[in-house]
Amino acid sequence: MQTDKHVAYFCMEYGLDQDLPLYAGGLGVLAGDYLKASHDAKAPVVGIGIRWWQDYTYQYINDEGRPYDTYPTHELDFLKDTGITVTVKIENKEVKCNVHKVENFGNAPLYLLDTGRPDTEFGWITDRLYGGGKIDRIAQEIVLGIGGIKVLRALNIDVAKYHFNEGHAAFAGFELIKEKMLNFNMSFEEALNETRKEIVFTTHTPVPAGNESHSLDLLQQMKADFGLTNEQLKKIGGDPLNMTAACLRMSQIANGVSELHGKTAQKMWKNLDNSAPIISITNGIHIDTWQNEKIKKSYNERYGLWQAHMETKKELVDYIYENTGVKMNHDNLIVGFARRAAPYKRSELIFRNTEEIEDLLLEGKLQLVFSGKAHPNDHYGKDIVATLVKMDQKYENSVVFLENYNLEIARYLCQGCDVWLNNPKRPLEASGTSGMKAAANGVLNLSVMDGWVAEGLEHGTSGWLLDELFDDFDETLGEDERDLKALYRIIKEEVIPTYYHDREKWLKMMYESIDMAYYDFSAARMLNEYFDKMYSRKSEQAALF
Repeated sequence: MQTDKHVAYFCMEYGLDQDLPLYAGGLGVLAGDYLKASHDAKAPVVGIGIRWWQDYTYQYINDEGRPYDTYPTHELDFLKDTGITVTVKIENKEVKCNVHKVENFGNAPLYLLDTGRPDTEFGWITDRLYGGGKIDRIAQEIVLGIGGIKVLRALNIDVAKYHFNEGHAAFAGFELIKEKMLNFNMSFEEALNETRKEIVFTTHTPVPAGNESHSLDLLQQMKADFGLTNEQLKKIGGDPLNMTAACLRMSQIANGVSELHGKTAQKMWKNLDNSAPIISITNGIHIDTWQNEKIKKSYNERYGLWQAHMETKKELVDYIYENTGVKMNHDNLIVGFARRAAPYKRSELIFRNTEEIEDLLLEGKLQLVFSGKAHPNDHYGKDIVATLVKMDQKYENSVVFLENYNLEIARYLCQGCDVWLNNPKRPLEASGTSGMKAAANGVLNLSVMDGWVAEGLEHGTSGWLLDELFDDFDETLGEDERDLKALYRIIKEEVIPTYYHDREKWLKMMYESIDMAYYDFSAARMLNEYFDKMYSRKSEQAALF
């Protein structure tokens, strides 16, 4: 993949390592894995992002069992100062952005912009990921989009494709249009058409409210119209200006992040005129980052997988004890659930009729480990966390909630649990990469058929699917009630009997799980598909790669 032309990958967050806390969740971890896969393949990719000073949130539990947020400032002395600065205009003020380079974590080059420490004049812009209100967000997106294009120009990086990972980068497209209008004397229509040949777009959220929009009045107030008229802005993103719609209209091609999500996105945006076609490219994980070395060795040798799993599981049990004082039984079944605390993910679904599993919890035959953060302003999400904490307190030796979810916790859980629970409301889980990480370690998924799961998991072979039982239930049942009945039945009639009484079958399922995940759900496969299906589309004026 050696070439002078590059893909410039724009994302608001990157989860490369615990020591570089520039991520909130799955979007950032995916971006980090993408850059690692690009590095492994020597692919011509550079990342553009923001150097956040205060992280997303450190979220802990108070004495009342409620989550609260703290925002430590991170110095990140290992960042490399490029010596380059670029300037963007925000509310008619010239804002200088410093540019840092990160290559410390086996990743393709990542360039991070920042506007100064939080206590400086413009430090409020890059102080906190997803913090503040509309004005903060627009300012941050100007830095990412406009500043990102200027960084690429200052570095003399020849870009063949601009890949916008979510709608936060839409303003980069505005800058490309503006460049063509000013430098090549193109009309707006000509500039928009030429820009479309350069941009590809990945949409992640199937939740309508998650597709961000800004009023045109506010954009004008912040001088974020970039010299475009209201009619031109409406033509790109509508009124209010929807960042996802803008990206779809400025792109040559777009993708959802699983087969199901691609279809969902097509339905969501079917009435959007002049939209890019939406295909599916399923997310993948960086195997070397997420697969435990003991698991990898025993899997490759086809020997000792159970012993390797039990050693990894003991590491999880020890980690839980060190951080909570709870000593889980290393020999008994451990089910893990760790993701952002959002209502559609239904983190607490398994507790909605605890009588069904109370005897298992009291005996310790079923042990549950949870982790997750709610957005600092999401009161419903924080209620979910509080519910999980209550269950932790009620079943103190069988249920654990690990506070301040981060990459370290994710790694322990995805490698050390026996089963990975996934029960979002369909079709709202676009992909769900945590289950891929678990699968790559022989941790068996117990899941609804949504996101990536619908493409790989086979019931009773590489995991379990709640949907397989639905024909046995009254069709008038609501989604929550139906899923809960299926969940309890599979745990009681399939998971527990297999774990405790059929080691041979469980071990075979572990191998099947790893077989399934090893390439089909890897970031290496994902990267190849991006080059084959999106980056290599040829335009009249640009031969790509």
